[in-house]
Amino acid sequence: MSLRVTFVAAARCSSRLAERFEDDRPLDQAGWDEVQHVAHDLVALSAAELRYCSPTPRSRATGDALGYAPLVQLALRDCDMGRWRGLTLGEAMAREPDAVDAWIADPRGTPHGGESLLAFIGRVGYWLDTRPVEDGRIVAVAEPSVIRAALVYALKAPPSIFWHLDVHPLSSTTVIGRVGRWSLRLDGVPLRATQP
Repeated sequence: MSLRVTFVAAARCSSRLAERFEDDRPLDQAGWDEVQHVAHDLVALSAAELRYCSPTPRSRATGDALGYAPLVQLALRDCDMGRWRGLTLGEAMAREPDAVDAWIADPRGTPHGGESLLAFIGRVGYWLDTRPVEDGRIVAVAEPSVIRAALVYALKAPPSIFWHLDVHPLSSTTVIGRVGRWSLRLDGVPLRATQP
């Protein structure tokens, strides 16, 4: 018996360079357009027995736009970034370059006063391991960082791998298995060519 959990990355609410820690802004027009562009490829996931999302506005809006009617899961919230909440990485670097370097180098570190990377990965992993469905399907719309944390946990990879995973908006990634025994399946979503 195995569980299939498909993570769908929330549509964007800003350009990648303008992404903020614990971003609570709604989808921007480009994000809405992207959802409409790939909805046909992702709507089939609404057949999952359980449908969840992160508590951010963009995750909820993405899930609703795809017809998932997802239940908000607080365990799927972004990493608590303490005093860096709302800053871009560039802004945090400009204010506290040594603290940012320490945070990236030490998965147990909390120079921002929030949650450590290791605690974040553990929280998301605990959520994954405690899903109530056996031999079923789940879809979860979440922030890219949450999906990266789930992948590090599922693969039992060192925390440093978190920094080397790139999760694009509206991509899908599936883990299959059960508590402590997860396998990765890369689904992806083929983007349709835009008409000239």
